[in-house]
Amino acid sequence: MNKPNQTSDVLLSVQGVHREFALLRNRIPVLRGVDLEVRRGEALAIMGASGAGKSTLLHVMGGLDRPTQGTVYYEGADLFRWSAARRAARRAAAFGFVFQSYHLLPELTILENVLLPMMRRWQWIHDAAHQRDRARSLLDQVGLADRVGHRPLELSGGELQRAALARALMNDPAIVLADEPTGNLDSKTGEQVLHHLFALTKDRGHTLVLVTHNEALAARCDRTVQMIDGRCHPFIPGGL
Repeated sequence: MNKPNQTSDVLLSVQGVHREFALLRNRIPVLRGVDLEVRRGEALAIMGASGAGKSTLLHVMGGLDRPTQGTVYYEGADLFRWSAARRAARRAAAFGFVFQSYHLLPELTILENVLLPMMRRWQWIHDAAHQRDRARSLLDQVGLADRVGHRPLELSGGELQRAALARALMNDPAIVLADEPTGNLDSKTGEQVLHHLFALTKDRGHTLVLVTHNEALAARCDRTVQMIDGRCHPFIPGGL
């Protein structure tokens, strides 16, 4: 396995990644030798039918799940040679996640949910007022300035996902990983979320990796790959 050139425009490199899951006495292969490079500043769509391994790949790319074989390089460093604590710290600083389910804590206000990623970092102790202003600004940019004191149960699905997007951007991550971010939303509400997702990541220069089964949505990205039988292939329009 070749370590990627750290001076290249490749931010994230997936090399020979396999992922199997145990089911009773059986091993179920989901990823079967994925090779994929993600370039700095691009918007990359990963398409595929249900069960193709898109979400599993995204979790491995973000260091949330360890591959059975192979590895992921972030800025030339092997994520899975690090300790779990170091990997978690790097993930918190460099990765933003937007999931189909919003994963907001119901007992916290929307502002507090957005602040959570920053509260894990030492800067929070010295810079809490500035970070609160930053969180309010992000919520304003996604149209939730009047919802900062509300709790998740008081918001609609579209509002929850926009809050989750603000939370993902709170630490100014290098890369945003979005897994079917509009899967639980109607088309109009989903379009509002997508507008903010593409606009905010592009304006800030974030790299975006978007998992979707929607060809029209994938077409809004700079590049698309297609997952078939646990591997990534060049995208062929209409090939799903």
